[in-house]
Amino acid sequence: MSGPDFIPAAVRARLKDLRLAGRRAVGGHGFGQHPSRSRGAGLEFAQYRAYEPGDELRQIDWKLYARSDKFFVREAERDSPLTAWVVIDASASMGQGDAARPGWSRLDAARALAACVFELALRQGDYFGLAIIGGDGLRLVPAGAGPRQRDRCLLELQAAKAGGPWPDAARLRPLWERTLAGQLVIVLSDDFDEDEVALCERLAAARREVLNVQLLTAEERDFPFRGGHRFRDPESDEELLSDGAAARDDFLRRFAAARDALGARLAAAGVRRVEYFLDQPLDQPLRRLFAPLASERT
Repeated sequence: MSGPDFIPAAVRARLKDLRLAGRRAVGGHGFGQHPSRSRGAGLEFAQYRAYEPGDELRQIDWKLYARSDKFFVREAERDSPLTAWVVIDASASMGQGDAARPGWSRLDAARALAACVFELALRQGDYFGLAIIGGDGLRLVPAGAGPRQRDRCLLELQAAKAGGPWPDAARLRPLWERTLAGQLVIVLSDDFDEDEVALCERLAAARREVLNVQLLTAEERDFPFRGGHRFRDPESDEELLSDGAAARDDFLRRFAAARDALGARLAAAGVRRVEYFLDQPLDQPLRRLFAPLASERT
């Protein structure tokens, strides 16, 4: 049975020119669309080596044998799939939406972006897994490949609910055990929790390639409020009464400074970061992360 479809048809069509890849992620075993350092029966010629017992006869270069009277095996760069993980922040603040796109929350955007990543990975023969982190701890779909793996991940996305604070580090241990050095980790979050940002830094320091998509509302970008408003923190329930127009300039200045500081901090840790606002095209952050890589290879 197929899982739910989170990707609009127009977005799916625009994904066709994107290629899921990292700048330093390396492949595992098997065949996919990413060159690795391993040698074997692949597509791109790498080198000759002397025949050894157990080598397949079809790998012997018979023309070279005719010239040298010695057996040599042609080796090639093995096209090897990467492993991509999508980590979704499902804490309470991810349930926030805004008037610019009614019925569309940060978590809805995270679900759809995750589904896009799975679709790209499936198309390329890559491995992929899912981690959802929220008030109830960690929900993990171990990495796998193929349509059934995609459907498992989509069903888990469908069940995800935003709620509670970011859990303590001990509850995230299975994530550390499953993700390996060189694998690609895509974190989808509003980045408002210090522990989530620290997780990105720690994963990068442990030689995972970390990409961060910060999910923000259009109201946070534009602050269109006028008159008296009650602003509430969804995780702490703290409230602030303020006049929207009077608070606008100060909020926008401080919010821009905070995003700049976050960008500098993650860049220093080796984490690539892009922003996604809820009123923007869904594929925009993926295009910023992966389209340049595609163009570099053409």
